[in-house]
Amino acid sequence: MLSSLRAAAFGLVLVASPAVAGPQFVDGTGFAVSGYDVVAYRDLEQVPVGQSQPAGIPGRADITAEYNGAVFAFASEENRDRFLADPAFYAPAYDGHCAYGVAKGGKVPGNPNLWRIVDDRLYLNITENVVTFWEEDIPGNLTLSEGNWTGLEPDAASDRVIPQFTSDAPVDG
Repeated sequence: MLSSLRAAAFGLVLVASPAVAGPQFVDGTGFAVSGYDVVAYRDLEQVPVGQSQPAGIPGRADITAEYNGAVFAFASEENRDRFLADPAFYAPAYDGHCAYGVAKGGKVPGNPNLWRIVDDRLYLNITENVVTFWEEDIPGNLTLSEGNWTGLEPDAASDRVIPQFTSDAPVDG
């Protein structure tokens, strides 16, 4: 009963709230990173550059934490607690926007299934084609991204949808 009330209340908040919350990219799910568990990426086996990463792990709507003006969902309470201990470590770079997009001077959404951890930071990209361009020169693109981010960061979060992406998250547990 309580989770039904919580879900209903959350639904009302979604209807009354815009799709973005602060600088963090938030899509139509109402969650940062489309409701995927940002801690779980650290437990997935990362593949070599040029190969597709494993899919992200969907979070649950009833296991959440707020950070950077957005709600993050988690697959387990343990992951939520790990996140709360150091949210800046787990949150994606560039407020969940595409790393290559930032390198090119703009804010576009990041797809939670197109990820890579580099130097202990989680980066997202928008499409598989973009991943190919980003991976051609990750260090060079990160240098560009870091240089561009200070000017872009104050801008509003992207309000675009992620192309060819259907979210499986968050799910009620």
